[in-house]
Amino acid sequence: MNWWQALILGLVEGLTEYLPVSSTAHILLAQRLMGIEQSEAADAYAIVIQSGAILAVFGIYARRVREMLQGIAGKNAAGLRLAMQIIVAFLPAALFGLMFEKKIKEYLFHLWPICAAWFIGGLVILAFAAWMRRYPNRGRSIADLSIRGAMVIGLLQCLGMIPGTSRSLVTILGGLIVGLNMAAALEFSFLLGLVTLTAATMYSGYKHGHAMLSAYDPLVIAIGFAAAAVAAFVAVKWMILYLQRHGLAVFGWYRIGLAAIVAWLLATGRLAL
Repeated sequence: MNWWQALILGLVEGLTEYLPVSSTAHILLAQRLMGIEQSEAADAYAIVIQSGAILAVFGIYARRVREMLQGIAGKNAAGLRLAMQIIVAFLPAALFGLMFEKKIKEYLFHLWPICAAWFIGGLVILAFAAWMRRYPNRGRSIADLSIRGAMVIGLLQCLGMIPGTSRSLVTILGGLIVGLNMAAALEFSFLLGLVTLTAATMYSGYKHGHAMLSAYDPLVIAIGFAAAAVAAFVAVKWMILYLQRHGLAVFGWYRIGLAAIVAWLLATGRLAL
């Protein structure tokens, strides 16, 4: 992998990690378009550069993170409650990932299943967008989220491990389902992502880091990290403003359109599996 491929992958990771479009699927598609073969090193690289996107969101939500740390230290009751909710929501995906990681990679890390997930997710988004237009003022703040609601979001996050589905999508929709307003659903999704993605990055780095470091120059890794951090900061800032004003529908149409284009490329042999 050369520097410009690392730059593109970093930008793709940062722009798509927190949007409801599936960063994993976009990274896999970008790798195929650039001729980067799927390997242990390439898979680890795609996960490890997530740390750039994590850093960007950590900066945006530093106050919330500080409140949760204060809560764990016994100095902030609201922060402790939110921290407990994040932990409860994180655990199902952690267990699901340990149990089914190999099967998911074996059967679902291919472009045809990804196209199906993009398309289905797009239809779900359009259905939710129509529902939100009927009830524009519904929903509660993040302070009103219950432990049970956090568990529901956490169970739905397990679906986000399927490439093409999008962890952000299912956790945002999960927040809306349990009664949060859009702003609160976004915030909880991003905070949960900090924990989930950090755990995934550390796990992948520990398990496959040696293969990645043996295959790629440290400068290539640094370029991907930096590009992901900048792109994620811009994407999240934009997304927070856009979704509260316009809703999710644009992402539904994007997913359906992208699924159709990639399926056509696959069917005509212009893109390899």
